[in-house]
Amino acid sequence: MDTLVLASANKGKLKEFRELLVSCNLKVRPLSEFDLGEAEETGLSFVENALLKARHAAKATGLPAIADDSGLEVDYLDGAPGIYSARFAGAKATDADNNRKLLEMLAGVPEAQRGARFQCLLVLMRHHLDPTPLICQGTWEGRIAEKPSGSHGFGYDPLFFIREQNCTAAELPREVKNTLSHRARAMRLLLDTLAHRVKL
Repeated sequence: MDTLVLASANKGKLKEFRELLVSCNLKVRPLSEFDLGEAEETGLSFVENALLKARHAAKATGLPAIADDSGLEVDYLDGAPGIYSARFAGAKATDADNNRKLLEMLAGVPEAQRGARFQCLLVLMRHHLDPTPLICQGTWEGRIAEKPSGSHGFGYDPLFFIREQNCTAAELPREVKNTLSHRARAMRLLLDTLAHRVKL
């Protein structure tokens, strides 16, 4: 297994995955290279959607597929936007639209109630009939800032404040984010598990 297809058209995710997997000599090809549409995300949880996307990509390309479903959970909003993070402000919402809506919903909410976390559910399927897909979860704790800050990253990064770093995710250098993020944590679990399987 030296080539994986990433079941996503998100350029930010593709860049992160390639950087996270560079040390493993794994080539990551985006779904867009195969002129395929993305799977319909009809699941009711991150893991259900990740499985749907990985299975769709593996079946359509004949390659092992990696997919993630990730999003932001805000305590004050009872876990929203959750699985709807990418389309929080509507089906064609931009990152700026989603960030704006989130800030509007949290207007006047004190810092103590602005706790949040990024979740990443990562799925690796060897083929579309894989009965034991590898599923790994990564969580990144933070809070929602009162205004966006930083120009790196994507999605809700400009609003996601990490107390230990005293800055938002969008203010972190890419190499630092790739050691701390929810996606990096899920990827470490996946790579550790793959390495263990190889040794067995």
